[in-house]
Amino acid sequence: MKQINVTSPLLPSLREFKKELRKIWKSKWITNNGVYQEQLEKALSEYLGVKYISLLSNGTLPLITAIQALDLKDGEIITTPYSFVATTHSICWQGLTPVFVDIDPVTGNIDPQKIEEAITPRTKAIMPVHVYGNPCDIEKINLIAKKYNLKVIYDAAHAFGVKINGKSILNEGDISTLSFHATKVFNTIEGGAIICNSESMKKKIDKLRNFGFVDEVTVDGIGINSKMDELRAAYGLLNLKQIDAAINKRKRIVDYYRHELKNVPGINFINDMPGVTHNYSYFPIFIDEDKYGISRNSLYERLKDNNIYSRRYFYPLISNIDAYKNLESTEVKNLPVANKMADSVLCLPLFADLKEKDAKRIIQIITENYR
Repeated sequence: MKQINVTSPLLPSLREFKKELRKIWKSKWITNNGVYQEQLEKALSEYLGVKYISLLSNGTLPLITAIQALDLKDGEIITTPYSFVATTHSICWQGLTPVFVDIDPVTGNIDPQKIEEAITPRTKAIMPVHVYGNPCDIEKINLIAKKYNLKVIYDAAHAFGVKINGKSILNEGDISTLSFHATKVFNTIEGGAIICNSESMKKKIDKLRNFGFVDEVTVDGIGINSKMDELRAAYGLLNLKQIDAAINKRKRIVDYYRHELKNVPGINFINDMPGVTHNYSYFPIFIDEDKYGISRNSLYERLKDNNIYSRRYFYPLISNIDAYKNLESTEVKNLPVANKMADSVLCLPLFADLKEKDAKRIIQIITENYR
């Protein structure tokens, strides 16, 4: 029986990629701010509708570098427990303390009201996540940040190309970060990016991604080596050519899932948000065991028994893993919505090349108790 994974990477034409590789080999310039990196930054700036973008070698380093670039030290950053661990790890890597607050029960995004309740004299910034590519309540978050003079770093790992009323959400806050990991809508195999709002900040970020070098003999900061190499930049340029078609294919799969599951008792999902241009990065469903008849974990195992590999994304909740359990903000009573969502979520397979017959087989297994 064919195996179906939760995702499959968007791949460029092998023939075209080989052609670009030959050019790179001929030039002998394979990293360190090469031509392909510059071209990809320019192309992404135009495609995403952002002015200042810096490419990095993975999706975690942009978060770490963003904290450093904003000079955040000795304090707390308010964030969500409902995310991938990189969000919280980045805060700890820079010596700050994560403070978890609860989330919105519809979108899974951080709850602005809970943010304000958690602010203390030690709060330096807010790090919200656009969960599954659904925009946070940007207006409320930015008002809170302005009121309390806090920095905002948006973890936009899932939000490639997402817009509200035609405007990119990546320009919001002080900095937004992207992941170009192979599991994302747009990928460079591994990679990531930082979007900022000024030329001076971009120059600072570009220094930090290159150890802090100003020139050959001058280092004015403790940066890290996080530059994107030429091979991945070339790969990204080729993928950018096919991204719109890929997103359209993903949308058709999401539309099919929604249509087939809308009347299944005990299965809920997130609908498109008004005014938002979505990228259909994930399709999470949420299982109400009492109404559906079996638990989320049982459905996960049932799909796996049929060679269909979904993902409990995000489970376990970051606040429940050993590294963070002893923080005051991780108490379950403070995070009821996040815990409930983490315990009921299941992301179904979703990628551009998912076959119609395979999508039907997934639905058949989920709905077999009700058809």
